[in-house]
Amino acid sequence: MPLLVIPYPEIDPVLLHIGPFDLRWYALGYIVGMLIGWRYARALVANTKLWLKPPGVPDMLDDLLIWVAVGVVVGGRLGQVLLYEPERYFADPLEILMVWHGGMAFHGGLLGATLAIMAFARLKGIVMLSYLDLVASVAPIGLFLVRLANFINGELWGRPTDVPWAMVFPRAGPEPRHPSQLYEAALEGLVLFAIVTILARFGGFKRPGLVTGVFGIGYALARTISEMFREPDGIVWGPITLGMAYSAPMVIIGLGLVINALLRRPKPDAA
Repeated sequence: MPLLVIPYPEIDPVLLHIGPFDLRWYALGYIVGMLIGWRYARALVANTKLWLKPPGVPDMLDDLLIWVAVGVVVGGRLGQVLLYEPERYFADPLEILMVWHGGMAFHGGLLGATLAIMAFARLKGIVMLSYLDLVASVAPIGLFLVRLANFINGELWGRPTDVPWAMVFPRAGPEPRHPSQLYEAALEGLVLFAIVTILARFGGFKRPGLVTGVFGIGYALARTISEMFREPDGIVWGPITLGMAYSAPMVIIGLGLVINALLRRPKPDAA
């Protein structure tokens, strides 16, 4: 037992009660993250100096926001169902539709958002990789807010520990644990946002796919480090958790995108 345990700041997961509906911090994290990301993405597109050819005009991002939101919600929910808790949801299929109860998998949301962006780019005739780069540059904002919401909900807690900043999460038993949600907020949110922002400001958008590749590699590394302190959702083999295993393909795909972006310099009028 640590000599000092920081009290867990119990916050009501429901921010507002509006008639029969509850506005939860978790849902607010997604909503605010997407809105801030949308405004920031508009500013990035408007800054033509960052691009060889900007991916459309800022107003096109209004429609893209809807496509990405649908992709994140549908993909994230199906990812939670298929990757982490198939037995629970197949026993009560109606629970799959109750997204307000929580339960969203990042890797499923990422796949859903990627497919939505690819479809939107094809529909609009815009370079797909440039749209992916744009969304990758703002995604850490949402990751940061959602991880904070995980902390407020007292879920996805860490492994037992005796570090001085350990916390006792009410739903995790009496053992002090790592506040791993805050670790993830820092690594997947703040650190990753700083990396992709610096890359974009120094010519990253001029090599389509580079920012996306770095984001994929960076997230996979951040998630793997966090999984060392987070209570596993499942074990694949030895120390390898489900979160680590699902992140591994992101490194491979990310490296492919980075190598391709660095070896091939696109023309300004490339389609």
